[in-house]
Amino acid sequence: MPQEVSISYQAVKSKVYKLIDAMVAGSKTESEVQESMRRWWKLIHPADRPVAQKYLLAVLEKSHASLGAIADGLCSCKEFEPAREPVSEKPPKLHPVPNQSQFSSPV
Repeated sequence: MPQEVSISYQAVKSKVYKLIDAMVAGSKTESEVQESMRRWWKLIHPADRPVAQKYLLAVLEKSHASLGAIADGLCSCKEFEPAREPVSEKPPKLHPVPNQSQFSSPV
């Protein structure tokens, strides 16, 4: 029998924030995050899923509102300039980040 996961608001918030952090750090792609959520959902007992869904939606709503507030706050700063489209038709040259694996955290 697979191990079931704890369903508390804090546990759900922690899971979501770890996945967001992994995407921001570049250690997980969007599809990897989606797969991680599918695996996590399968570990939740069916009787606990309504509560898990309620907590998950609450965390996602607050995260979305936070990101919106950050974006709005930056755009209202006179010192902040939105990114401009590159003048050249060539794509920008990206340089590899040395030791990038040391910054990834397991999720």
